[in-house]
Amino acid sequence: MLNEIPLSRPQTPLLDQVNSPTELKQMDPEQFVDLARELRQFLLYSVGQTGGHFGAGLGVVELTIALHYVFDTPMDKLIWDVGHQSYPHKILTGRREQMLTMRQPGGLAAFPCRSESEYDSFGVGHSSTSISAALGMMVASRQQALDRHVIAVIGDGAMTAGMAFEALNHAGELDDNVLVILNDNNMSISKNVGGLSSYFARMWASKPYNFIRAGSKKVLSHIPPALKAAHRAEEYMKGMVSPGTLFEEIGFNYIGLVDGHDTHRLIEVLNNIKQLRGPQLLHIVTQKGKGYEASENDPFGMHALTKIEAKPKRPQGTKPSSPTYSTVFGNWLIDMAARDDSLVAITPAMSSGSGMDSFAERYPDRFYDVAIAEQHAVTFAAGMACDGLKPVVAIYSTFLQRGYDQFIHDVALQNLNVLFAIDRAGLVGEDGPTHAGSFDLSFMRCVPNLVIMAPSDENECRQMLYTGYQHTGPVAVRYPRGKGPAAVIEQDMQLLPMGKAQVKRKGHRIAILAFGSMVQPALAAGETLDATVVDMRFIKPLDEALIAELAKQHSLLVTVEENAIAGGAGSAVNELLLQRDFQLPVLNLGLPDTFLQHGHVPEMLAAVGLDRDGIIRAVEEKLARCRIPARSPQASAE
Repeated sequence: MLNEIPLSRPQTPLLDQVNSPTELKQMDPEQFVDLARELRQFLLYSVGQTGGHFGAGLGVVELTIALHYVFDTPMDKLIWDVGHQSYPHKILTGRREQMLTMRQPGGLAAFPCRSESEYDSFGVGHSSTSISAALGMMVASRQQALDRHVIAVIGDGAMTAGMAFEALNHAGELDDNVLVILNDNNMSISKNVGGLSSYFARMWASKPYNFIRAGSKKVLSHIPPALKAAHRAEEYMKGMVSPGTLFEEIGFNYIGLVDGHDTHRLIEVLNNIKQLRGPQLLHIVTQKGKGYEASENDPFGMHALTKIEAKPKRPQGTKPSSPTYSTVFGNWLIDMAARDDSLVAITPAMSSGSGMDSFAERYPDRFYDVAIAEQHAVTFAAGMACDGLKPVVAIYSTFLQRGYDQFIHDVALQNLNVLFAIDRAGLVGEDGPTHAGSFDLSFMRCVPNLVIMAPSDENECRQMLYTGYQHTGPVAVRYPRGKGPAAVIEQDMQLLPMGKAQVKRKGHRIAILAFGSMVQPALAAGETLDATVVDMRFIKPLDEALIAELAKQHSLLVTVEENAIAGGAGSAVNELLLQRDFQLPVLNLGLPDTFLQHGHVPEMLAAVGLDRDGIIRAVEEKLARCRIPARSPQASAE
């Protein structure tokens, strides 16, 4: 048991011998207890150096060893659901020394990535995709006459999503060889491991039992009453001692519960399962954070780490650091709930990340964490709104994509009073493209009845949340990860005029229309360019009157947003100018038409021209191409 994270590389003589599963297969299984210990030490050390998720990975160390020992990866397809579990897998598949580059520019991705390794069978960032992907690979194997196994490891809450059950249902219909491993790290059921349940798990995976199970159905198929009785006996037997009745009903052979930290037992069960035909579901029980005391005691709070660095002492008299946007939202939520008893808050398993923990403690009867079920979260909110409550849905931009149908049909179409607090809009840095909120303005802007706002600082975020909450109809307030420009936050809440922008700087020739997080770099660029700079505030509805006025008074309009250029806020400005028959050059700046890999946000923004220097450079190139003259003498005199 480790009590602290190693700051220097631990001694790992066994682990150092494993550069691929080939070396693992050559080891004596009696060595696996020590190997698991070394693997945990190295995992903690490497994550301490880079930051990242480690709790779920610590819980699947023995399972990862057993899977690569029993199966012939990468020929056999191993698919990890929720990439948080995959770090031990990366370490055992030739990327041990590269782990120190995890989440760094040009380094390993934070999640399984097909372009990174042949052992990463399926790229993943969102949860609950593994079973669907596994079925697709299973069918591909069958049609290509490939003799291989397909294994999906799902856990860490991913089984709560509807997509997982849709795939389970389809697997039962396909009735082909696929293994789903349900990694259950809910500590409340750990006590069920061992004794009778362990005995039945071994029995259900054994050859004699499955020979009898399959053979009796074949023998008794011509005697329907006897076959029906055999079915009832089997269901009764499993139903008495197993939670697997549901899986059996949809066509899986359920095997469990198995101690997920007993490597020898896992190897025994997996070897038996390899001989079985049809869909198999192995239910294992693990402890999240296994082997690290702090994580075992707080599996949720110690789900991930930031990079461990020496923190410089803050000089006396310096101001405390400004709050993150998530904290601003959490504080507003508490303040608004104190005013309005009809407020309820909903999140799909992102309570801490969205800044809702304090609200949940203060208003437990008005807080709903629906687990990893984004579609349900949105329609759940719609149902509340139909009957007089005022739901606030806190959701990451990348996860709202999963509830898009419900966003349109269940909320917007019915014009319901639901406020979406959309966190992690724009680039998110080290988590990479799977978690970047690059598309929300584009996919929301086309939806009728919707108001969309983007704050340029912390105070504007607070006032926008209040404005959106008071509005009749659906509203989205989207804000970035982390901190803003440290604006003074006014505790009094004020309604912002609907659809009205705010001119932050008056200049000549050039008008920069900046949205949300891009207002600060636009202002910096505007000083050098002597440009008019506008905090647009609203993406929908746009401030049409102001845009028309700016188009008449300037030679170039520039839009800047931390969203995909295609279909984004700049596109909305273009459409308005075309409708009004304005003919002047327009420059749209935003995220390019590609998936940006992980890195540090400031450097990533600079690389795509969304910092001060990038804006200046792009504007000057546009001025040269369009041959727009320098400021006129009349403008200079003004």
